[in-house]
Formats: sequence, C-alpha cells, structure tokens
Amino acid sequence: MSDLVDALLIGVKSGLGFQAIFFALLAIGINVHFGYTGLLNFGQIAFAMLGGFGIAISVSQWGLPFWVGVLVGIAAAVVLALLLGLPTLRLRADYLAIVTIATAEGLRLLFRSVSATPVTNGTRGLSAFNQSFIALAPWDTQTRYRILGTSWSGGELWVALVGWVIVALACLLVWALMRSPWGRVLKAIREDEDAVRALGKNVYNYKMQALVLGAVFGALGGMVYAVGTGSAIPDQYQNANTFLAYAALILGGAARVLGPVVGSIILLFILQFADTFLRALISNGVIPDALLSSTDVAQIRFVLVGIGLMLLLVFRPQGIFGDRREVMLDAR
Repeated sequence: MSDLVDALLIGVKSGLGFQAIFFALLAIGINVHFGYTGLLNFGQIAFAMLGGFGIAISVSQWGLPFWVGVLVGIAAAVVLALLLGLPTLRLRADYLAIVTIATAEGLRLLFRSVSATPVTNGTRGLSAFNQSFIALAPWDTQTRYRILGTSWSGGELWVALVGWVIVALACLLVWALMRSPWGRVLKAIREDEDAVRALGKNVYNYKMQALVLGAVFGALGGMVYAVGTGSAIPDQYQNANTFLAYAALILGGAARVLGPVVGSIILLFILQFADTFLRALISNGVIPDALLSSTDVAQIRFVLVGIGLMLLLVFRPQGIFGDRREVMLDAR
C-alpha cells in the first residue's frame, strides 16, 4: 500500500512539475496549429530547442542578461517559423509536416555536431545559465517544501510557479484570440480554406500568423524545460517529444483551450506513476524478473500509454474536453 501511495505522490509531482509545463506549452502551440487551423506541424520540438538554447547561448556564451536570452529564443523561433512557412503554407498540409519533422531532426544533429561545439558545446550542451532566474525566487531556494504530500526544493517550486503562470497566460491569450474574428477565420480555414479564400481572406497570411504564434508557445516551453533542468543539451529535444505533446493534446481534446493543459498533466502523471509503481512491484517480487525486468519499465509505460490512447480514440476520439466535430479535419 505504501508503494502505491508513494507512486501516486511522485506521479502528482511529475504532473505539476516543469516537464508537464513543457509539454503543456508545446501542446498549446500544436493546438493553435492543428486544433484550430488544421496545420500538421510535426516539428514543434525545434521551436522548443531554439527557445532553450536561445537562453543558454545568450547567457553562457555571450554573457547577455537572462531576459535578453528570452527575447533571443523567441526571435529565433519566429524566424524559423517564417522560414518554414514561406515555402510550405501555400501547399498541402503534408508538405509542412515533412518539412517540420525534418527540420527538427536536422537542427538537433546540427547543434550536437562538432562544428557547432564552440557555440552549443556539442553533445555535452550548456549549463549554469539559470542562476539569475532562480535567484529571483521570493523564498529560500535551498529549503525543501512539502506540498500535497510531495517534496519540492525552492528552485523547483519557483520554476513550477512561473511556468504555470505562463501556461495560464497562454491559455487566456488563446481563449481571447479564438473568440475574436481572427480566431473564427482560423477555424474556417480548418474546415474549408477554399471557401475562406472565396470570401476574400488571405489564407496564407492567417496560416503564417498561426504558425508563428504556436512557435512562440513552443519556444516558451523549451525555455521552461532548459531552466528547470539547468542545462540545454541537444539530445533532450528529440522528435519523440513532439508526438508526446500530440498525445497530450489528443488526450485533453483538440481545439479546446484547457485540453492541452489537462492532457499534459494526465500524461505526465500516468508515465511517472506507471514507472514508479512497476519498479516497486518488481523490487518487492510481486512481478517476477522473468516476466518483467526493471530495465523494461521505461518502455512498458509507453506501451500502456499507447494502449490507453487507442482505447480513447475508439470510445471518445474527441478527447476528454473535445467536441467530435472539432477533430473532423480536412487537411490540405
């Protein structure tokens, strides 16, 4: 029983920690792209990597203030979104999907390459760039705090607090934009862009604006992740993270303001709970090593999440908060 309680508490901390914030911001950006506009962006992690490394390089390598690094990361994500959108947004949706996933992997390989080592420090990445941010915490960052039965350091608590404030502001911005005429045009583009074009709207410009906005949210997610870990390493930003963010969006419900947030919390909780509880069962001999070893747990938890998502898509394809009509997209 104590193992179950411990696993639940660790899962709760993971669902409220900086990793959940990271996936929530990635999923909010994907929600703007995919949920509201119908854009298939499979390279959201590229914007996150630029956000994280924007801060890391600016502070560690260039000696700039932390907040200047934030602007550098956002500006880099905007530039990448423009470069990706210019040649692809006039074409079908699958071209954007191909370009974004290839760009994300290409950037990761570039940042970890020998030629980029003077700037990114190669595979070892950069560290020691978040002290000025942690120092802003209004409490002692070395003290441990007990919240909901979980233990947090002062630094972890500060990153989580600021991160969830950013998530709340992002949700508020998306809510306001999607209730505006601009947001209604995006939804119309998702349903039938030819009809929107026939009404005199510049579909290309609206798609580009949505791509840039979602990229900014992705960059903010990458910044939270980099500050939370205290390091920026290229291999932290794998393409798999983009698809985990899609899983969070599907779980919570596409084209819903709170869908990505709730989906990210549940996803991180399930992953961490399954990992901790299965390891406890193996160590106690409840699950024999011949059936499942501790080295297999990391993969098994994703299998469990995959099975859960398949069942969700069968019985409730719109997600927890979604509307079935919102996921009937006509990708172009």
